[in-house]
Amino acid sequence: MPSPYSMVNKRINTPTVMAYVKGTSQSSAHDSPPRQPALVKSRTVDSGARVVARNVGRRFTTASGSVDACVDIDLTVEPGSFCVVVGPSGCGKSTLLRMVAGLDHPTTGTLDVSRLDGRAPTNAMVFHGRTLFPWLTLQQNVAYGLKLSGMDRNARLARARELLGMVGLVDFQRAWPHQVSEGMRQRTSIARALAVNPDLLLMDEPFGALDEQIRYLLQEELLRIWERTGKTVIFVTHSIDEALILADKIVVMSAHPGTIREVIDVPFPRPRFMTEVRSDPAFADLFTTAWSILREEVETGGAFTEGTA
Repeated sequence: MPSPYSMVNKRINTPTVMAYVKGTSQSSAHDSPPRQPALVKSRTVDSGARVVARNVGRRFTTASGSVDACVDIDLTVEPGSFCVVVGPSGCGKSTLLRMVAGLDHPTTGTLDVSRLDGRAPTNAMVFHGRTLFPWLTLQQNVAYGLKLSGMDRNARLARARELLGMVGLVDFQRAWPHQVSEGMRQRTSIARALAVNPDLLLMDEPFGALDEQIRYLLQEELLRIWERTGKTVIFVTHSIDEALILADKIVVMSAHPGTIREVIDVPFPRPRFMTEVRSDPAFADLFTTAWSILREEVETGGAFTEGTA
């Protein structure tokens, strides 16, 4: 497995700071952050980035020929909104996220990431994968992107401490990654992504490797942070439940090659908590709508074709 790393990448004046978010599973009595009420949004109309994709496609050339990962993607994500992308495995969800981040480029169509005030937008990406530098403390990990940007030591450590407090980990700022649980490492990764104050937060199945209880807690924690910061978020998941809890809108993608089958508006009021969303009568209808589309796409894609290995 390659070593974890953070880096700054530029795409059309759009810096990206990447934070990897998976570690070896360990148990801890400190997995659960204290439940806190979601804060009222203090965002302004230009507080996040705007993403506009028009007829976007990505074709890869392999030894056996060309392969389309995704085709004809038309999508608009408004500033400050929370967009969740779901779809069958291999449909191009992560490819789309990487193109938005500037880590890859469309082979067809146009993709624009912008701020309404005209300034160059920034983004941070949290991958589904191994995350923190094992030789740095949690505080130093969070401060790493700030170090790359040239911020002086005292200022970046103070900012890291503030962010660790936001995710309920200030008491563990001097701990090493191997000394804390996976859920705590996930929260540290999110804090590291937020440290550079991105306009756009991109998340590729960040909670996929966690057990169900910790995943629920971190979903609520992410919503609380989003309510407070007003970032635009694009979040990739395989879970319809997770999408309904988090999203303003859900983008349902088709089987490979991926395109957008449906965009579902999520009507639940904010702030949200998992138990309240799942007890809402509209939850079952929305789940059924999304699952009906996904099931058709999974079956169309051949995942359950008779005789398939």
